[in-house]
Amino acid sequence: MSANATMDATGPGLDSVGLTVLNNFLVNTCREMGLAMMKTAYSSIFNEGLDFSCIILDRDGEMVSYAEFCPAQIGAILYTVKWTIEELGLDNFRPGDVVMHNDPYRGGCHMPEHTVIKPVFHDGELYGFVANIAHVTEIGGKAVGGFAADAKEVYQEGLRLPPIKIIDQGRHVDDLWKVILSNHRTPVTSWGDFHAMIGSLSVAERRLHEALAKHGVAGLLAAGKSLMAYSEQRMRAEVRELPKGEYGFEDWIENDGVDPTARYRIHCLVSVRDDDIIFDYTGSSKQAKGPCNCTYGVTASATYNAMLNLTDQTIPRNSGCYRPIRIIAPPGSVVNVAHPGPSVGGNSEVHERIVDVLFGALSAAVPQRVAAAAGASSCNFLFGGRHPQTAQYYANYHIEGSGWGATIGGDGNHTQCPINGNCRNTPVEVFETRYPWTVEQYSLAPISGGHGRTRGGHGCIRVLRVDAPEITVSSFMDRHSTRAWGLFGGEDGGSGALRVMRAGEQTWRTFSEAFGTVSPNKFADVQLHRGDRVMIVSPGGGGYGSPLERDPALVLEDLREGLYDVDIARTVYGVVLREVGGTLAVDAQRTRQERGATT
Repeated sequence: MSANATMDATGPGLDSVGLTVLNNFLVNTCREMGLAMMKTAYSSIFNEGLDFSCIILDRDGEMVSYAEFCPAQIGAILYTVKWTIEELGLDNFRPGDVVMHNDPYRGGCHMPEHTVIKPVFHDGELYGFVANIAHVTEIGGKAVGGFAADAKEVYQEGLRLPPIKIIDQGRHVDDLWKVILSNHRTPVTSWGDFHAMIGSLSVAERRLHEALAKHGVAGLLAAGKSLMAYSEQRMRAEVRELPKGEYGFEDWIENDGVDPTARYRIHCLVSVRDDDIIFDYTGSSKQAKGPCNCTYGVTASATYNAMLNLTDQTIPRNSGCYRPIRIIAPPGSVVNVAHPGPSVGGNSEVHERIVDVLFGALSAAVPQRVAAAAGASSCNFLFGGRHPQTAQYYANYHIEGSGWGATIGGDGNHTQCPINGNCRNTPVEVFETRYPWTVEQYSLAPISGGHGRTRGGHGCIRVLRVDAPEITVSSFMDRHSTRAWGLFGGEDGGSGALRVMRAGEQTWRTFSEAFGTVSPNKFADVQLHRGDRVMIVSPGGGGYGSPLERDPALVLEDLREGLYDVDIARTVYGVVLREVGGTLAVDAQRTRQERGATT
């Protein structure tokens, strides 16, 4: 869509410029919510990782605005709030209420994702809602950190809450708070994190009152509908520009933590029509016994995530831009889990794989826009126990970055949080200060980026040493036997790995070898002891285009960065190097000869 496009449906008293100013105000309000959340939360997953999203919705549950925090939540929030409104009824909301909800079968992502929702009234009339959806570190259940990687049903995954008021007209519902906190291993931390979420709602409520005082309820509602109509218009124009046709692709999840030999297919047929686009996941595997299943909200979020990455970034992000996107996800499948199937791994580990599948499908339509597959594992590593210095129970949800896939225009990023998270890395200093681990190594994984004209990003290696009498750990990782695929002649990225070395030993082993876990990379509740070491290797991204087309100067730069060696430069990239004045340089003539002989 042209940058000169106009908003042809405007709210009372607002022209296109006025709507733009209002949209910026609403987006900045959501960002301010996030800042308040980050500054007041107790858990590092919030104040360092930013694993949450802040949203403004109208009284129909339509999203008016959100800030660019966690993409894994952008689809689910549409369904969680609408479900809450339908279940509780608009007439049952009062000023000062706060509703909490984490049920994956009521439109949610997975059990750790808690949504808090607050109605906003102006002069006694309901305008809409402000909401915060966030990954709470500890939610009870069978595994520390709320990530039961070997769960066979939802009841093992944690405390499940339907939409229910935790604050009623400004007063805490004490009995409900007692139930929630009694089921969490870290009640003080949960209390602090929940109130950071609730505090962010109050920030947004105050800002909305400024806009409501200026525009009134009717005016602000009309302006929101105009913004949605504009976003829909822009997105439909984007779809019209895509080549018409059907495009299919598939990828596989390695195992589900319950059956080590099972593989689960994610298949999508993308149908580009006139001004709408259909994503049909029929053909994906039936739902797994273990928790690698996705809720509908996760699959929707991943679908929207892919489309938002392939279309104009200036389109305002609200419910309107999702209207041209239609999703078919068969119930009882790995992309739409049915009760009581577990789903904790779907949001954190499978969302990004769905995005890759859609990039793969649309590579035939818009090769200049898509990326090769990313390492696409959050390397979910959960742990908890009693801290030896404080004797207080702690829990943490640790994620690693992986290599991103290369694009037509550039190399993939190294060791960046997968596309579903947009989360920041927790600094080593913060990690070691809060938890009884020593980080002995943190480096790029060598030769893990897929070779290509543009190179895939490299994964990382992190080695942790236990500095407590005992730590309980769980894991949910993937791409340890499958690799991130390359595009158009680009090579696959390197696979990930998870290893343990017991105190006094000299050999790295898988957790299955050392502890008898069913899966080497998806398990729960393994006890480590002082001096034990864990090595996490995150996977690399796929390459794009033939390695023989890579600029020799970039090959030399990669070599100087230590990403690969002289042999790979010659055998894979066809680049011959020679020493000039004590430093390496490209031998242009021999490189042309080498590449000519190779092709």
